[in-house]
Amino acid sequence: MNYPDTQPSWDIPDYLTSLVPYPPGKPIEELEREYGIRDIVKLASNENPLGPSPLAVEAVGNALTNLHRYPDGSAHDLKQAIAARYGLKPEGIVLGNGSNELIELLVRVFVRAGDAVVSSEPSFLVYRKVVQAAGGKNVIVPLADLHHDLTSIARAVTKKTRIIFLDNPNNPTGTVISPKQFETFLAGLPRDVVVVLDEAYMEFVDTPSETVQGVSILGKDQRIVVLRTFSKAYGLAGLRVGYGLMSPDLATLLERVRQPFNVNSLAQTGALAALKDAMHLQATIELTRKAKTYLTESLHGLGCTVYPSKTNFVLVDVKKDAKTVFEMMLRQGVIVRAMGAYGFPTHIRITAGLPRENERCVTALEKVLRRS
Repeated sequence: MNYPDTQPSWDIPDYLTSLVPYPPGKPIEELEREYGIRDIVKLASNENPLGPSPLAVEAVGNALTNLHRYPDGSAHDLKQAIAARYGLKPEGIVLGNGSNELIELLVRVFVRAGDAVVSSEPSFLVYRKVVQAAGGKNVIVPLADLHHDLTSIARAVTKKTRIIFLDNPNNPTGTVISPKQFETFLAGLPRDVVVVLDEAYMEFVDTPSETVQGVSILGKDQRIVVLRTFSKAYGLAGLRVGYGLMSPDLATLLERVRQPFNVNSLAQTGALAALKDAMHLQATIELTRKAKTYLTESLHGLGCTVYPSKTNFVLVDVKKDAKTVFEMMLRQGVIVRAMGAYGFPTHIRITAGLPRENERCVTALEKVLRRS
């Protein structure tokens, strides 16, 4: 269809027209077509290399005959299972189409045009995009030594501040916030500022006593919101299931603006089954630990700097232009993530993969570093 050359005079605010879409990684199939490469290894999106739980696959398959029915809008069974897992009330749980939707719901409830939201640089890019889309003001505080600078974040809070987003562990550095640091930080904040602990990678933390975990303080402070996801450790990124843990009063506010049936029936079924599969989760965690050890030792041997990580990925300083390294590795069939957009022009992020994938990644990077 050919539209007229003249554009309608839509009155779109600058904060929307200047918004840059989130850059998702290209699917493997598209890259195979574009580069003519087969057997691509994707280590760019922090996905679970083991795939989903077999129990989840079976449950989703069994649920296919009910696709003509609307999903349970309250997600009763999944909420009950999550509540039992953490010892919480189901009334304090809100489900989302990925944790991204929960970020949007929080901003929709608390942020008006001109209100401020504080986050770190770098951290999960979606925080800033959602705030900008709502007409809010992003207040960005740089990391200090790859960690959230809680002292500077507290200083950045004003009467206009509504939310603070803290990804813990941080993406892309893999660092965590200690319980003592967070306790001091929280004590100095105004009572009406919501503090969001985005714990997308918390299942991978192998020293839980060294980091604050939002669940342990939920009942003590109504300002806390904890975000979790089934996309990472549980291997259900394609189903898009996230959940927020918070006080029932706060949950009620998010439920008022949540779209009905936002988590589809297959997603609910798969997540419920995955939550019950402790063996698959433990296998994922163990595989990740071994993969990070292998990647760290091997990449150190190539002259790279690999930073300690509490997640399922490692941040690597390759000492060369990251975009060039990314492109050269891609042509060898290995996808990593260049970190230039995160403020690290010589760094790449590598997801922990299967042993053969990790070995191929190291081999590809070794060739690239020799040539560049």
